Amino acid sequence: MIANYLHDIRFWLASHHQAVLSAAVIVAIVYPFAVTTYILSLGIEVLIFAIFAMSLDLLLGYTGLPSFGHAAFFGLGAYILAYFSSHSELALGLTDNLLITLPIVILGTALVAVMLGFLALRTSGIYFLMITLAFAQMLFSIAIRWSSVTGGSDGLTGIPRPTLGIGQWKYSFDDRPSFYYLVLMIFLILWWMLRRIVRSPFGLALRGIRVNEQRMRALGYNTFRYKFAAFVLAGVIAGLAGMLLAQFFWHAVPQNLFWSMSGQALIMVIVGGAGTLTGPVIGAALIRLLPNLASTYTQRSETFMGVVLILFVLFAPGGIIGVLRGRR
Repeated sequence: MIANYLHDIRFWLASHHQAVLSAAVIVAIVYPFAVTTYILSLGIEVLIFAIFAMSLDLLLGYTGLPSFGHAAFFGLGAYILAYFSSHSELALGLTDNLLITLPIVILGTALVAVMLGFLALRTSGIYFLMITLAFAQMLFSIAIRWSSVTGGSDGLTGIPRPTLGIGQWKYSFDDRPSFYYLVLMIFLILWWMLRRIVRSPFGLALRGIRVNEQRMRALGYNTFRYKFAAFVLAGVIAGLAGMLLAQFFWHAVPQNLFWSMSGQALIMVIVGGAGTLTGPVIGAALIRLLPNLASTYTQRSETFMGVVLILFVLFAPGGIIGVLRGRR
């Protein structure tokens, strides 16, 4: 009976894919007008972590690179923004203007991703996982100890909400609804961009590397360059997510660099479904919202989350998207 029910859901989703996508966009647009301030804040968090999870999925799900230090770029994006916000002379007093801060975060995280990727991608498997984890933990230690620059364990505060201005014209995203729409717009742009990338010849080559890298080399592909490009791109997108989170909470903290943040993103990808762009979004919503829902009914919400994750690993290793597609 359950199998027949799931089959009907799969058939309906397959035949109404565009309608479902359009309905999701409409719901996202009217969302701020139908919810409370607290629920709106949760929606902003879900979108930010969905961006973070999609960036990791580009490595794990499409390229087959199991990074456990992806939080390095997530926290780095927040700290780059926070540092320039506290040193307004570095950006000519325009530390809240997206036209200034966005390129700075992109260039900063890209530079670090280039340096790390050049070293880490010469390894593979568990060794790649360990070197990315070690790098993230090194940045976490620096953030804790270099208090004159990073603020130590308290982090850097006073990050302003972003603005968008050219000349005399200026628009501020200071209130939560306007900031939500900014995050939504960035999320949709990145989702569309990643969708085009993974369906392009470049994306197909990444999938080939995940399945059989040696065969791709035999076919003449420079697999290191493909993995390097994917690694840098994933790092930049994770940095943008960290920047948005810092602007939302007005501060950057060392916990964004810690290995547990990478673990959260990894769980979001696995629960939602690796190798898809929709899966990490669903996984981000589930992982960020389910603990809040469970805590209202039980004091053992973490135990409940552990049981849920174990059930996913045992009975739905393909994630939610895998269940909907009928893949075990």
